[in-house]
Amino acid sequence: MNSAVAGADVVVHLAAVPSVPRSLADPARSDAVNVTGTLNVLEAARRSGGPLVIAASSSSVYGRHPQLPQREDALPAPASPYAVTKLAGEGYLAAYARSFALPVLPLRFFNVYGPGQLPGHAYAAVIPAMVHAVLTGGKFTRYGDGNQTRDFTFVDSVCAVLADAAVRGVAHDGPVNLALGGRTSLNEVAALLGDILGAPVPMRTASPRRGDVPHSQADPALLRSLFPRVAPVGLREGLEATVAWHRTRPRP
Repeated sequence: MNSAVAGADVVVHLAAVPSVPRSLADPARSDAVNVTGTLNVLEAARRSGGPLVIAASSSSVYGRHPQLPQREDALPAPASPYAVTKLAGEGYLAAYARSFALPVLPLRFFNVYGPGQLPGHAYAAVIPAMVHAVLTGGKFTRYGDGNQTRDFTFVDSVCAVLADAAVRGVAHDGPVNLALGGRTSLNEVAALLGDILGAPVPMRTASPRRGDVPHSQADPALLRSLFPRVAPVGLREGLEATVAWHRTRPRP
């Protein structure tokens, strides 16, 4: 880690076990990777002279917070081991900023999707799993009634924020929501994808999963103030690009 960080001006820390179900299956591993891993990055950055550390946190730290949209100053209510690890990572980032004057930027990612996100495994995210079901003749497993809502964020928007933060050296001790501020139900996403793909998303319904939250929506005001030049990608545009990428992949 020390050699990887040595001489760097900016460190972008995205490594994690990024899954609520995985954290429920193995909380200790999620803690080791997400919390201790973040501490290791911060220690290496401190020893190397203090580069800006940009790190991925998660909207999951809000948990079942009833107030929407969710602002960064809302009281966290993590509902899974994964969410706890991300909140702990934010705490370490803030502590290193205050204790060692290390410049940091914790970004709370909201349901990132887009090209490169693989389907076809037990922990696949919603959008690639839906697309995969249509293209392969399988079925998407919907946990609950599908009315749960999320603030889906296209990967290009995330990359634009990361690049702008790195180039301009944007630091902020506290968390910053990284999302559009939209709110879309899983059923609405399925309908959009069905329209783009020209076929409905085949579904089977299962009981809600432990650790999942019913609704998630960011207040993007702080993000917009820090990154006024970043133009977010709308949901339909992002879904169309995602479907186009999936169509280029070999089918089983």
